[in-house]
Amino acid sequence: MKHTKQAARMRRKVRIRKKISGTAARPRLVVYRSNLHTYAQIINDETGQTLVSASSLALVKAGETLKCNKASATKVGLEVAAKAKAQAIESVVFDRNGYLYHGIIKALADGAREGGLKF
Repeated sequence: MKHTKQAARMRRKVRIRKKISGTAARPRLVVYRSNLHTYAQIINDETGQTLVSASSLALVKAGETLKCNKASATKVGLEVAAKAKAQAIESVVFDRNGYLYHGIIKALADGAREGGLKF
């Protein structure tokens, strides 16, 4: 395997996913970060169903002007927490998807906690 940043992230992702899985009682909150946007989904792995999703792209289409930074990641975290609360989801398992828990990923997690999710 090549020694690139993306290959290292994929190795970390596999290592993390061996340990965690989302259930109906405690679904998985997974984060994806692209160059332009930040995405978050709450997934029930037993059925393979996406229960809730939010992204900075969807917030931009709703009229906000966001960039790929910590402030917009916090807004995405608050949005996914609000949608989860509407579906009576209280606690989740956090899947950082191989990214380091730092910067944008940490800001999204803090925003979701601030919105009322427990993990």
